[in-house]
Amino acid sequence: QDSSSPLMEQLNFFHDHTLLILTMITILVGYIMGMLMFNQFTNRFLLHGQTIEIIWTVLPAIILMFIAFPSLRLLYLMDEINTPSITLKSIGHQWYWSYEYSDFLNLEFDSYMVPTNELEMSGFRLLDVDNRIVLPMNNQIRILVTATDVLHSWTIPSLGVKVDATPGRLNQINFIINRPGLFFGQCSEICGANHSFMPIV
Repeated sequence: QDSSSPLMEQLNFFHDHTLLILTMITILVGYIMGMLMFNQFTNRFLLHGQTIEIIWTVLPAIILMFIAFPSLRLLYLMDEINTPSITLKSIGHQWYWSYEYSDFLNLEFDSYMVPTNELEMSGFRLLDVDNRIVLPMNNQIRILVTATDVLHSWTIPSLGVKVDATPGRLNQINFIINRPGLFFGQCSEICGANHSFMPIV
């Protein structure tokens, strides 16, 4: 799915940026190796080349900085917690999710995968659930994630969200949905026999 949050857009841009750097390095090294294979000339006077050694030590360090700084910026942005408009608590079980809207009284429900034999024609096999989460767009949303039994991981790729659900521990993450839509995710931590069958919608 396409990105649906500002952070995921930034992650996409970072991926493309890094891929471009990798492509340039691969082409350059490939070209140099090709020239080495087919070059007929030798330099009789070349005993040491300190200039070139300085260049090929300093240049990779600079290139690494062009990858490291945007990466660190994103890492800190993803941990930033702004004032949330709404809080959703997500609890992982074997093998379903249960949700609590903490801002309202007694608003909680379980969310199970719809079995293939009960699926409507418009449904998505192994991805649809009986009770979907509803969240507002263009609002800061905080998700609190925990588990009751084993490790799970609450993941929605198109929102750039992936949080471990650990028993006895509360993890939180913050995001904004910047367009309306239906967003799918799955548990991303191997949690037993039915690990593949606890989707998030």
